[in-house]
Amino acid sequence: MNPAEESRKRRNYDAFQSSRDRSISPPPKRHASTVRGRSEREEAGTLGVVNAAAPFTLSSDNGSDPSKSTKQATSPQSRTLFPSPMQLNFVEQLPASSNVDCVSLRSILGDPMIRECWLFNYLFDMDFVMRHFDRDTRDLVQVRVVHGSWKREDPNGIHVEDAARRYPNIKVIKAFMPEMFGTHHTKAMVLFRHDDLAQVVILTANFIERDFRMSQAIWKTPLLPLQKHASSPSDPLPPLGTGVRFKHDLLAYFRGYSRNGNATLPDLISQLQNYDFNAVRGALIGSLPGLQMPDQSRPEQQDRIGQWGLPALKRILSSIPTNPDQSADSERSHIVAQVSSIASVGEKWLFTTLIPTLSTTAPAQQPLPKPKISLIFPTASEIRNSVDGYGSGSSIHIKTSSPTQAKQLAVLKPMLCHWSARPTPKTLDPASREPARQTGRGRAAPHIKTYVRFSDAATSKIDWAMMTSANLSTQAWGTGPNARGEVRISSYELGIVVWPALWQDPESPRPPTMVPLFRSDLPPSVDRERLGIDGVAVGWRVPYDLPLVPYAGDETPWCASDPCDELDCMGRVWPGYGR
Repeated sequence: MNPAEESRKRRNYDAFQSSRDRSISPPPKRHASTVRGRSEREEAGTLGVVNAAAPFTLSSDNGSDPSKSTKQATSPQSRTLFPSPMQLNFVEQLPASSNVDCVSLRSILGDPMIRECWLFNYLFDMDFVMRHFDRDTRDLVQVRVVHGSWKREDPNGIHVEDAARRYPNIKVIKAFMPEMFGTHHTKAMVLFRHDDLAQVVILTANFIERDFRMSQAIWKTPLLPLQKHASSPSDPLPPLGTGVRFKHDLLAYFRGYSRNGNATLPDLISQLQNYDFNAVRGALIGSLPGLQMPDQSRPEQQDRIGQWGLPALKRILSSIPTNPDQSADSERSHIVAQVSSIASVGEKWLFTTLIPTLSTTAPAQQPLPKPKISLIFPTASEIRNSVDGYGSGSSIHIKTSSPTQAKQLAVLKPMLCHWSARPTPKTLDPASREPARQTGRGRAAPHIKTYVRFSDAATSKIDWAMMTSANLSTQAWGTGPNARGEVRISSYELGIVVWPALWQDPESPRPPTMVPLFRSDLPPSVDRERLGIDGVAVGWRVPYDLPLVPYAGDETPWCASDPCDELDCMGRVWPGYGR
């Protein structure tokens, strides 16, 4: 080891030791608004990590053994309840009841055990990000910022480069952007710790303050230990949804950042290769710019080289058992897409590429009915009454002014549903077939992106669920195949797909059930009884209200380029984005 490297490691170690010696006496009282709504997960330990791959526990490692917890359910029933693998972000402006089990950025980055942090995103406010690291170690954490702002005059790129000059521990890496209309839209973190653990975080928020006042999704791996035995490249690939397969696909994704055969992220890849991902449950879904040729190689070759965008999603969904317990009187399933941006995609792509892909199922003995399709997007009223009022609308986009865009809106209109549903006498009736299921997050405007296939029209059970950075666009998901079967993707995107069978108990013949959750991450036992669930129950935290409320005939989606004269919750009008 050279003297400079030895000196650097000694400084890091000394800083780490000094942070451990900090006083642990109770801090001064803080204003109630800074602590209200802390979730059980955060109360159990600000730095605690709940492992959705294991039965529900309240973990409070605080730097100790992450496999131990301070509180663990011990009843037989509780061992068959699993918390939602996706969590929502903590929004300070919402009441405590709307922030239960929600995650703050500080709870992720504020751990003094973090020694190296890789940040992937589209937009950055590095002063905002750096404030969330532990105050004693933030200047020592090696921060790697990966962005795609390649134009010299791009404000985001200028800001990131300026931050790197002000923070010596920040290193900037520009992603290769071969497509003119593509963006580096991936939103993720990779954390390496002093205790030789690592963690991967996928989210939907840009690293800017405003985004954390909007509704966002966060998915975290458990804390990953170093692997004891390295795998061989010749080993057969395990099934989709397993931790080993997730690791394979994640490394393939990061290798896809290479430019002209030269690795862009060699340090990240070489470190991640050493970690054990066995505890992870979920299939990685990503997009990388370039041409996909799904029809020009054998399936085993596609798996080895990686597959991205809609071809990858089709491959994942074709492996998921859908409606295994479907009865003769059951209603058709319901696919709900919820995004923050809708591009001009065209009717053909929508009905011949996207919807058929989302409708993909594993081979079944008999054909299933075509699912109902709904698309959640906020109206101007929902934006106007959100926490940031019209300010939130600058992050939510659809264009409707041109004849082509107006035609697309007419096609989408029957699918469009509200982000936040106002309860009616029917939905408030406990005996109603469709009781209201409220998230309490209607005022946190949706920057989140989720796609869910509900098993039934009542939206009471889930076949699969996905959170991702990918909005409704061909840049994110890929175009329809051309004459040679090639699919062109323009942007970087990243997400995760989960389904009930990933929580199968090998000792039980009953298949697991995934259920939508509201205001908490753990399925309540009463739902098990009401829904007739006799085996494992896995939650999925739903960010929008159910049942869905379709747009009325005179309602239209929020369009940021259109001016609004009606005052928002802050007393402001909206002049129109870019005007």
